[in-house]
Amino acid sequence: MILLEMPWGRDKDPRVPLGHASLLASLRKYGNGEIISMVSPINDSRTKPKTLNLEIMGIAGSRKDVDLAIGAYVWSEDVLKRLLALVRASGFSGRIILGGPQISYTPDGLEELYPEVDVFVRGYGEMAIVALFNEPEVEVIQGVHFAGQEDLNEQTSVDLSFLPSPWLSGAIDIVGQKFVRWESQRGCAFRCSFCQHREAGKRLERRELEESRVMDEIDLFCRSGIEEIAVLDPIFNMSPMAKSILRRFVGNGFTGRLSLQCRAEKCDEEFLQLASLLDVKLEFGLQTIHLDEGKAVNRINNMRFVEKWLGRVGDLGIDYEVSIIFGLPKQSLESFKQTVDWCLKKGVPVIKAFPLMLLRGTEVEQRRFEWGLVESDGTMPVVMQSDTFSHNEWRVMFRFSEALKKTEENHPADVQELASISSKMGINMDRFRPKRFEIRGAGVNLGKVKRGCAVHEVRG
Repeated sequence: MILLEMPWGRDKDPRVPLGHASLLASLRKYGNGEIISMVSPINDSRTKPKTLNLEIMGIAGSRKDVDLAIGAYVWSEDVLKRLLALVRASGFSGRIILGGPQISYTPDGLEELYPEVDVFVRGYGEMAIVALFNEPEVEVIQGVHFAGQEDLNEQTSVDLSFLPSPWLSGAIDIVGQKFVRWESQRGCAFRCSFCQHREAGKRLERRELEESRVMDEIDLFCRSGIEEIAVLDPIFNMSPMAKSILRRFVGNGFTGRLSLQCRAEKCDEEFLQLASLLDVKLEFGLQTIHLDEGKAVNRINNMRFVEKWLGRVGDLGIDYEVSIIFGLPKQSLESFKQTVDWCLKKGVPVIKAFPLMLLRGTEVEQRRFEWGLVESDGTMPVVMQSDTFSHNEWRVMFRFSEALKKTEENHPADVQELASISSKMGINMDRFRPKRFEIRGAGVNLGKVKRGCAVHEVRG
């Protein structure tokens, strides 16, 4: 099996992304056969359909027993579709397997979107990919749709306690690594209709990874000299392990940086006191202060508690930021400015304003015509107009976003002053798209053989 990932890469990231490494770790532990791992960041200038096709065909040749499994993401959609056509036109005769968010959140029509593909995996893919790898003749797997069969639109069922650690198993080489992306839980208990996290966890009996694994990974990070950890948990402080995790870092004397995505209303004094003992940045998603906009996207904030706990975060000297969205259903230019002004007057040190994306399969994407949402063209389109704001008003909101970016850690006191700054700003859509560059570390390495599974790593 060839396992291909096209992540949105940053130069400081480990060369093997966390999700890809989790698949590798599961195949190493439970699989039986040869795995070729290809990682080619979508924003690496060398990631092109023709180049990837030559690499794939050089590995597979005319063999029919080689499967090609690819992760599908919104940022790689264009390259992926051209690659699939090229691979088939070049004579690839094995199975093509797609998983990832673009598959998990597509309720129907997968075969029309990807006619070259044989197998689709919805949901967390570790155990499904092992089953496909070990038993290629099997055609009934929970959450797996085989082309030509009835599509039941089911998600995989995963017991997270069985998943091996990419870090402890060596699927990600931690030697010399200073920055890592890490998870202690999956899925989200909330139902924000613009977000894909809400569906990914719906078949999970528990959202947290095995506690002993999480604690062992923390110990590994601390003794390996990791300097920065970006925690990918959708809402870190909702986990029953959150405080134990912070205590473990404190107990290890961790001096690096922790970035934690949290919900302000779910903070409490004990959690914040523990956070204050570490070099932490809390990232709060507020999105809007307005009830009607919050109801439209199933993201209603209890503003009394938001204000209370953000104030306490500031009192304790904890670094934090707040993210908001422009382009929401029922939003107007004036209501967006009111959300910005609220954040400015509360003294939020970093306010990040993101354009709304209509991610595949989300409720907002499915109801877009109800609100007259109009998207931009090209890769990773964003909402640029609706029934409640014009395109020109959206451009004003975008310039506010640019002004907030420019003034991070030194925002003006109110929205009037910010408006003066924003009037001089341009619009840079590339801020929200993968930036093309050449990533260091190209090469081919042969991994260790475990349980008869030889893993070759082709790094883009």
